[in-house]
Amino acid sequence: MLYLVNLNVRVDSTNSLKKKLLDTLKIKDSDLISYKIIKKSIDARHKNNICYAYQIVVDVKVELVKFKKYIEKNDALNLKVWKYTDRPVIIGFGPSSMFSALLLARMQARPIIIERGSEVLKRVEKVDNFFNNMILDEESNVCFGEGGAGTFSDGKLQTNVNSVYNRFILEEFVRYGADPDILVNALPHIGTDVLRKIVLNMRKDLINMGATFYFNTLFYDYIENEDSIIIKAKNGEKELLFETKHLILGIGHSAHDTYRMLANHNLKLTLKPFSVGLRIEHLAKDIDNIQYGKFSNYLPTAYYKMAVHLKERSVYTFCMCPGGYVVPSQTKKETILTNGMSYKARDYINSNSALLVEVKPSDFSSDDPFLAIDFINNIEKKAFNKKFPYKAPLNLVKEFLKGEVATSFRKVKPSYVHGTYFSDFKDILPDFVIESLKEALPLFNNKMKGFLDDDALLIAPEVRSSAPLRIERIDYKAINSKFIYPIGEGAGYAGGITSSALDGIKCILSIEGEMDGKKD
Repeated sequence: MLYLVNLNVRVDSTNSLKKKLLDTLKIKDSDLISYKIIKKSIDARHKNNICYAYQIVVDVKVELVKFKKYIEKNDALNLKVWKYTDRPVIIGFGPSSMFSALLLARMQARPIIIERGSEVLKRVEKVDNFFNNMILDEESNVCFGEGGAGTFSDGKLQTNVNSVYNRFILEEFVRYGADPDILVNALPHIGTDVLRKIVLNMRKDLINMGATFYFNTLFYDYIENEDSIIIKAKNGEKELLFETKHLILGIGHSAHDTYRMLANHNLKLTLKPFSVGLRIEHLAKDIDNIQYGKFSNYLPTAYYKMAVHLKERSVYTFCMCPGGYVVPSQTKKETILTNGMSYKARDYINSNSALLVEVKPSDFSSDDPFLAIDFINNIEKKAFNKKFPYKAPLNLVKEFLKGEVATSFRKVKPSYVHGTYFSDFKDILPDFVIESLKEALPLFNNKMKGFLDDDALLIAPEVRSSAPLRIERIDYKAINSKFIYPIGEGAGYAGGITSSALDGIKCILSIEGEMDGKKD
C-alpha cells in the first residue's frame, strides 16, 4: 500500500533517512517494502534548525491511518503519427524549439531545424574566443546558437508554471545526460557544462529519428501563399528555400532583426512589460552564511530569490547563479550586456544575481514595441566605453547608494572575464532604474540580513532577461498568418528553460489536435 510522507531531517543529522522514516511511521523494518524520494528541498526558515524537507512515497505492508494514500500518476505523452505531407520547419534551437522538435520527431514528422548560430561544440569555441580574445561572432555567441541562451546560464529548471508535462521535461533532460537528482530536487539545475552535452545528445537522437539541421543559417524572410509558406534563409552566400504548412517560430528574445522582419509582414507584435537592471556579485561564502549560518558546511552553495514592490514598480532578483560567473553576452560589437552562468558544481568563489527593475508599456510614448527594442539597444551601447573596450561598468554597493563612484575593489573581486571600469551608471541606466535599485536594496536587506554588503559589486547592464514584446497568437497560431506558430521566450510566452520547453510542447500538442478530421 502506497502512502505519501512529509519528513524533515536536520542537515547535520547522523541518523540514516531510513531510520528516521521508520521512527516517523512507527513501523518495523519488516513492514517497509520500499521507499522512494520524490522531492527534496532545504527548509532554512529557522536558522537554528535547518532541515532537508523530503516528500517520500512508501510502500508498506500495514495500514497507516495518519498518512495520505498515494496514487501514482501517468503523465505519458501518447503522440499520434504525423498525418500531414509537409515537413514542419522550426526556427531556432533553444528550449522551446528543442522540445517541439522532439515531439515532432517522435510523431515521425521529420522536422527541419534552422539555427542562425553554430552547433554547440563550435559555438563553445566561438564563445571562448570572445571571452579570451574579445572577438565576437554576432551570429553565434552566448545568446545565439544551438541550445539557445540557456546553454550559457546556470541551467535552472524550476518554474512557477504548474503543468503535468513538467515531469516529462525533467525526464527528457535526464534521458539525454542530466543527473537524475533533478527529478527530486525542488530547485533543479543542470549547469552550463552539462547542458552542452545534453543539447548535443538530443540533436544526435533527433537526426536518428529523421530530423534535419541547418546551422549558421539565418531565417531572413518568407512568402506566405494560400496553401503554404516559403521560408527564405541564408547560409553565408548560399540561399535556401523551405516550403511548409507549419513554421514553428522559436527565435529567442534577442532576435531583434527577425522581429522587424515579422512586423513588415504585418504579424501583430505588441509591447509588454519587461525588466532592466544589473547584476550583483557577492562572495559565495557570505551568501552561504546569510542563508544557512552554522549549517553552511553541510549544504550546497546557497541560492536566493527575492522581490519588493515599490510605489511605482517592482524590483526583483533573477537568474541567481550560486558559485557562478558574470559573463559578457552581447550580440553586437561595441556593446555591453551581462548575464549569469554557473557550472554543475557551482564552486566559484562568487555568487551573483540579476537585480531587475520593471519597465512598463506606459513608460513609452506609444505602444510601438520597437521603442522598447531601441531602449534596450541604447543601454547596451551606452555601457560600451571606447577607453576600456568590452569592460563592463561597475560600482560597489556602498558608493552606489551614496551617489559616489568607487575607486578600488575591497573583499569582492569581479568574475567578469573582460574586466570592468568604475561608473556611477548615470549615463547608462535610466534615472528611474537607478532610483528604484537604491530604494530596493535596503528592502532586500530586510529579507536577507547581510545582503546589503558595502563591498558587493554591481555590474551593468542586464537588459535581456525576457522579450519586451509579444507575437500575438490564437491557439498557438500567429495572428495574420495561417502557418506560423510563435513559441517560447522570443514570442513573449515564457521565461526560463522549463517554461519555454513547456510552451514548445503545448504548441505541438495543439497542432496534433488539429490533425483529426482535417485534410492536408
